[in-house]
Amino acid sequence: MIARRGVEHGSGLGVHRWVAEQIFALLRWFRRLRIRWEIRDDIHEAFLSLACGIICWRRLVNLSLR
Repeated sequence: MIARRGVEHGSGLGVHRWVAEQIFALLRWFRRLRIRWEIRDDIHEAFLSLACGIICWRRLVNLSLR
């Protein structure tokens, strides 16, 4: 179970919860992933990989501009 935001958890779970939440929020910007129109799993997985690549590229560009 993941600890709630701002609440200490004895096992250390939930320490980096925001990382997963941020990635899911970024993936929702891609409309094709929000509503799954593709029937085939491989096409959906390809769009997911493409979206992850675009997110990583944008972060690298932002880091290089600082």
